Amino acid sequence: MVSQQPTLSPSWRAIQAREPEALEALFADWSPTVLQWCRRLGGPKVDAEQAAQEVLIVVLRKLGTVRNEKVLPSWIYSVCRRTASAHRREAFTRRWDADVEPTAGAVVMDMEGRDALQQAWGLLEELPEDLREVLVLCDLEQRTDTEAAELIGCPVGTAKSRLRRARASFRHAAAARGLRGGRDD
Repeated sequence: MVSQQPTLSPSWRAIQAREPEALEALFADWSPTVLQWCRRLGGPKVDAEQAAQEVLIVVLRKLGTVRNEKVLPSWIYSVCRRTASAHRREAFTRRWDADVEPTAGAVVMDMEGRDALQQAWGLLEELPEDLREVLVLCDLEQRTDTEAAELIGCPVGTAKSRLRRARASFRHAAAARGLRGGRDD
């Protein structure tokens, strides 16, 4: 499933003026993407809806600090990244161990498949944050290296090298735990 980044439908001036209709349209456009980012960056132990709500509150409070509409996507992504990271830390300290939350339209899995999925999420959580986020953006969201670099705020070459390292680390850890992926690359 390819995630499309919302375009800015309301006018930037209306958003900056905090006109209710413009803010409502902005949130309606960005809410699905923010929720998806929070799910993928947070992992199975994070309440993605709560994290997404926190992100949108921060966006509402600090929107006035964004001076250029072109940086809005990367700014919203960075708010998601920080919020998901905080939620992961909270989940770790609580040692809360929840099942993987099924998404809408998810196929019911057998216990073996569910266990493998939980292990894969665990491997993703173990990656350093800089590697995890580029892997999520490029492989789960199917964004290009350029899009990922722009959202993360790093050069394209850095995003590409992080992606290579992330894929290698993930494959190595999966092989060590006896997990097999769908591709042999």
